[in-house]
Amino acid sequence: MALFKKRTVGKPGEWYYCLEHKKVEEGPECPGKDRFGPYASREEAAHAMQTAQERNLEWETDPKWHDREGDGGS
Repeated sequence: MALFKKRTVGKPGEWYYCLEHKKVEEGPECPGKDRFGPYASREEAAHAMQTAQERNLEWETDPKWHDREGDGGS
């Protein structure tokens, strides 16, 4: 058992979205594996899931990231 718990470190004015608690945090409160960010504003962090969804859709429909049919790729 660790004697000291390592605290996540952040700067005031950095905003994060916690994936576990589904809330916006100023300066990270939760571990990095559980959050998106940093964002420049509270509002940006509040829209983190929407931003991620939009970026995923862009990636999924980007022809540069998909093999062309009939190329015989692996």
